Amino acid sequence: CRMEGSQWTDTLVKVATFSSVSAQWLPSILKSFGDVYPNIEFEVVDADFYGQTEEWILQGKVDCGFLRLPAARGLDALALKRDEYKVVLPCGHPLAERERIDIHELDGLPFLLLEHGGKTEVTELLEKSGVHPKIRFTTWEDYAIMAMAEKGLGVGILPELILQRIPYRIEIRPLAQPYYRQIGLAMKDRRRLSPAAQSFVSYLKPDAE
Repeated sequence: CRMEGSQWTDTLVKVATFSSVSAQWLPSILKSFGDVYPNIEFEVVDADFYGQTEEWILQGKVDCGFLRLPAARGLDALALKRDEYKVVLPCGHPLAERERIDIHELDGLPFLLLEHGGKTEVTELLEKSGVHPKIRFTTWEDYAIMAMAEKGLGVGILPELILQRIPYRIEIRPLAQPYYRQIGLAMKDRRRLSPAAQSFVSYLKPDAE
């Protein structure tokens, strides 16, 4: 999407992001930033997979981008938010009786895997824990996982950021051993950004956790 303007100008900042950030977090950032810097315009583009944002930054297609850390290839990065992964369950699932779920309780269960173009945090968590669920569906779309869980097709693990203001009837429970992803903003070199982009980067503050 584009906020005002349609050409590359000194007041235009091109930002790459991904679905949970663009849907749940970025709008409030842009609103508060726009109140302070009303003349700065934004073009926001969603990456299709992890790594695409880094490619766009290196190719100069965007000024900066939100991604999970650590950023690859020596990009200049700023850590911003720690996002906790949680278990999503169909309503009435036996595990919904737990306040917290041990990752090993997912072993052998029908599972909805969030993954595209290589291993993601969920796969890494399962492998590290020695847990082997029955993978029924694999998708890169967070909302597809929730929709399938609502229909009783399996359980999944999704980041908390995407689980806000959702329309699906599902149960959400934290893991007994919390697991997080670190979200940050990356760029080639913040010293070489345009003044508008530098203002945006300087405006962003890490969560106090």
